[in-house]
Amino acid sequence: MSTKRTLIAGNWKMNLNTAQASLLLHRLQERIKIHKNIEVVLIPSALTLQPLSVQLDRRKFRLGAQNAYYKDDGAFTGEVSFTMLRDLVHYAVIGHSERRLYFNENNDLIRDKVAACVRNEITPILCVGETKHERRAGETKRVLHSQISTALSNLTAHEIGEMVIAYEPVWAISTFGGELAKPAQAQEAMDYIRKQIRDLHGKKAADNVRVLYGGSVDDQTARGYMEILGCDGVLVGGASLNYHKFSEIVRSAYAMRHEVEDE
Repeated sequence: MSTKRTLIAGNWKMNLNTAQASLLLHRLQERIKIHKNIEVVLIPSALTLQPLSVQLDRRKFRLGAQNAYYKDDGAFTGEVSFTMLRDLVHYAVIGHSERRLYFNENNDLIRDKVAACVRNEITPILCVGETKHERRAGETKRVLHSQISTALSNLTAHEIGEMVIAYEPVWAISTFGGELAKPAQAQEAMDYIRKQIRDLHGKKAADNVRVLYGGSVDDQTARGYMEILGCDGVLVGGASLNYHKFSEIVRSAYAMRHEVEDE
């Protein structure tokens, strides 16, 4: 069993105003216990990060940002920089398929965001994954290679070992009419991600980096993905807005760790 902490991250996307976000956090704090080998990250909208940071029980949760701009400061009206976020968040999601699709974020921009994230001492959660068309064309590995090699090109092997990579096949995300990825499909892609890092940046970086699965993860499917060899946790979308489902995912991660550790 990995000595790395299992990471359960909830991406709230563009949902919940300040009062609603506060209520969801309150309900999660009531239900989720402190587990030393489980790390739970909540990723609300930028607007609610500051008030939630005051309310948050830091023994149970860490905060993440959904996005930021790669410049540290300047005349960029409407943008929020990683520098502004560095005292608020431990993590930031970069390269989510929705950012790539709706906001035309390409691999070069994502590379610059990853570097800015690390420069500001925030841990990137880099999202990678192929579309249904790319998978059907047999291009999964080519897409993953391109996304990973570009995104990590400005980092040291040590910095790469400290980050998180989430494999999110676009065809499995519920927003895009997700069909569930079979654990074997997820395993193959996640193994390839680690091989890619080993080939480019060495064995230590490949061993240390945490690789998550994301894509229509809920309380019914999470455990099946977390049982994949080399899977270090899950990135949860819609189910993270439901405190019953999200707390159940955390509980099942804890139960799984203990079953393995007690063997």
